[in-house]
Amino acid sequence: MTATTPHDPLALLGIDHVELWVGNAKQAAHFYRTGFGFSPVAYAGPETGLRDQASWVLGQGSIRLVLTSSLRPGTEIAEHVARHGDGVHDVALAVPDAAVAYGAATERGADGVLEPSDDKDEHGIVRRAAIATYGETIHSLVDRSGYTGPFLPGFAPWTSVEDPLPPVGLEAIDHVVGNVELGRMNQWVEFYERVMGFTELVHFSDEAISTEYSALMSKVVWDGEGRIKFPINEPAKGKKRSQIDEYLDFYGGPGVQHIAIQTGDIVASVRALRDRGIEFMRVPDTYYGELADRFGDLDLDLDSLQELGVLADRDDEGHLLQIFTRMAQDRPTVFFELIERHGARGFGEGNFKALFVALEREQALRGNL
Repeated sequence: MTATTPHDPLALLGIDHVELWVGNAKQAAHFYRTGFGFSPVAYAGPETGLRDQASWVLGQGSIRLVLTSSLRPGTEIAEHVARHGDGVHDVALAVPDAAVAYGAATERGADGVLEPSDDKDEHGIVRRAAIATYGETIHSLVDRSGYTGPFLPGFAPWTSVEDPLPPVGLEAIDHVVGNVELGRMNQWVEFYERVMGFTELVHFSDEAISTEYSALMSKVVWDGEGRIKFPINEPAKGKKRSQIDEYLDFYGGPGVQHIAIQTGDIVASVRALRDRGIEFMRVPDTYYGELADRFGDLDLDLDSLQELGVLADRDDEGHLLQIFTRMAQDRPTVFFELIERHGARGFGEGNFKALFVALEREQALRGNL
């Protein structure tokens, strides 16, 4: 099966936005503004006509991040947060025509969540629909080609004081990683192939992603263009509980584990984020003893990489640098990755062992290994 093309009725243009349902959207928005350097974009709540929820939209580069919380108990949002904690509800996808895309997806077996609808205001029209994916995660299908407002109809511009700290330099979403139950990974890979027209980019066995204690398996599906990449993980049997087992336990089922964000200068971005209070996972220092040999032909600032805890990897097409934040909330569920690509299309396979050790160390501190 080939990847989606402009002639496919489900042609996908990229990731439109990612929406997290959280316990307190106003405070979460403050965290992502001050910690990650996102800028205010738009707001919707009681002041704009919503009675039961509030949403704050932030942006950086081409990234749109939406934080939404319920204003009352017993709502779908409130129950979602009670089950999962703060977590990703919607990985929204941009499409040329939401109705056509929805029709194609449901004909191919997707479960519809929101039938195509038009939202209008003085800035134009946005056409939206939504389908279900793993767990309680959805994919909205968004056509905003006829809209010039700040985000969606019903949202007002959010103006605030200027950020006094230096910019972070986050540019775009590189990939979004989902965790599913043991034995369900292939089912969801097949879903994305059948419904979205994606193809499998790469897969990793439990032998590739393992330590003495735990393991996982992963497959990556993509649109063939690189605009949308979805790794899907499932746990594998080991002596102790893997990071995927811990996620599924605390999240209460399948969901988005982490969001990887591209930066053009990872050293500068990590320095800026550290200055803003963001903490990162660290691999053992012995990892850096091998970098000089592995990357001696490249002009890398190895001292800075070691100082900051940045990892490096390469494939036949180039190299990449990456680093992972610590958890973004109290539950050990959602975190973020920064990645700087120089031709490489991989996901840091050479770093899996070191990263797993770092993750297990944090699991052990939580008493969950």
